[in-house]
Amino acid sequence: MKEFDLIGRYFANGGYQRKDVLVGIGDDCAITTLAENQQLAITTDTLVAGVHFLRDAPARSVAHKAVAVNLSDLAAMGAEPAWISLSLSMPQMDEVWLAEFAEGLHELTQYYSVQLIGGDTVTGPLAMTITAQGFIPPGSELKRSAARPGDWIYVTGTLGDAGAGLAILKGEVEAQSPERDILVNRHLYPTPRVAAGTALRRTANACIDISDGMLADLGHILKASGCGATVHVDRLPISRALYQHAGAKQAYELALTSGDDYELLFTVSEEQRGNLETSLASTNVKATCIGQVTGQTGKVDLKLYDEPYQPPEKTGYQHEF
Repeated sequence: MKEFDLIGRYFANGGYQRKDVLVGIGDDCAITTLAENQQLAITTDTLVAGVHFLRDAPARSVAHKAVAVNLSDLAAMGAEPAWISLSLSMPQMDEVWLAEFAEGLHELTQYYSVQLIGGDTVTGPLAMTITAQGFIPPGSELKRSAARPGDWIYVTGTLGDAGAGLAILKGEVEAQSPERDILVNRHLYPTPRVAAGTALRRTANACIDISDGMLADLGHILKASGCGATVHVDRLPISRALYQHAGAKQAYELALTSGDDYELLFTVSEEQRGNLETSLASTNVKATCIGQVTGQTGKVDLKLYDEPYQPPEKTGYQHEF
């Protein structure tokens, strides 16, 4: 199949169509309009087979994750997603895989009202790069550098599920249903917290999405803000499926260090803490307070039932070059 036939069959049609896209797929560039009193937030992520997803992962889940990780980055800044572009590299033509991949991509972009506006296809190792763009009112962006001593630390959803799901898929541990299905799906089909991200613009100071592990990503906020933190391990939100699958000790380790949850970790001042529940009321997303920001730069104290908790040797995932 020729490149333009491939694009026309799988990507040019079937996706969400936005009114602010003047020229989409089919020309040398896309042309969009930017709403008045809005800034543009832009993020790019590359996913490589065998590194960011298992080589035998379902094509639908690969597309879902590729879109979700970018929307999660926008959510962490408080931005509302609008457009994505896709660069797709494939070792060979596989129409069944492509059809499933396109289905997963269109499914998630339809749900979040995001339009695919262009990109590229090439022959090569299986990999995909997505650039996502979204809107945010001037001065309302959530940054890693805005945490302050005394802020309360919150996370959305539950932690550790995706890491357990990956271990199950890799055959490192066994699991029984229904826990197996829940944990595996949390790895294959992460949920970007888009609505929560835009809602938090009104109450949160600093924010980041949990892609590399809670401790690692909290560390990014603390480094950028010049702060430290106390984290109560027993307050980490753990799903019933993870508790039943792994037990408390392993569940805590996974919640602290495993990546791919794509929940939001954010800080809220004492003055805004009472407004947090109101801000998130319409999002159907629960946030859990797990600790507090301190003035001890770079120091993270872990507590388990108010007793010191030995930190894990590895705090999260890091790319190595």
